[in-house]
Amino acid sequence: MANVSPTRGDITSHPDASEMRARYARMLGGRDVALVDGPVFLLGLYCAASPWIVHYTTSQPSLVTHNLIMGIAIGMLALGFTRAPERMYGLSWAMCALGVWLIVSPWIVGDSPDAGVVWNNIIIGALAVILGLVCAGTAAKASRP
Repeated sequence: MANVSPTRGDITSHPDASEMRARYARMLGGRDVALVDGPVFLLGLYCAASPWIVHYTTSQPSLVTHNLIMGIAIGMLALGFTRAPERMYGLSWAMCALGVWLIVSPWIVGDSPDAGVVWNNIIIGALAVILGLVCAGTAAKASRP
């Protein structure tokens, strides 16, 4: 009968161990932002769903569409940050711009929004700015030799 018991060997003797370590280090590339990718995606998800969570679908139909599109955009940025971080972290400043736009958009896109709608967008926008700055700072730190 064959020995099928799981045994853990030491991988240091593997001929490709050094290459695997180098590839893993290159892949992570100082990925401190891995802790930020998830919250950015969740923020985008909440932004897209917030019209139904805060219940302003009938009173602010233009803001419903606006927040849905902005939430999808933030979520796509988060997926880009996760999928291709070395190329996408330059767009972390776009995340800050989206946050600033979310803060001012209730008065520009909306039609005399109430306090709940305004505070909802201010909080989402402020979080987007903060997370964008964290992504930008971490990208700048990782790009230094």
